[in-house]
Amino acid sequence: MNHPEIIKLQKFLQVKFNNPNIDVRPRPKLNDSVEVYIGDESIGLIHLDDEDGDKSYIFNMSILDIDLEDIE
Repeated sequence: MNHPEIIKLQKFLQVKFNNPNIDVRPRPKLNDSVEVYIGDESIGLIHLDDEDGDKSYIFNMSILDIDLEDIE
């Protein structure tokens, strides 16, 4: 993904989740995905799907059960 594409994804997520602290960062040596951060914490990956000529983005967020222990 190129820089303008990354910025568009970041702005979309910031607006969609009402959180200006969301940061989308390129991954070293990989150009088909980017990493999504809130502050210093990585919260997921966005993968580019451009197989059939229809470009789409897949946001994958893993939630560990240990992360849920602090939620009441």
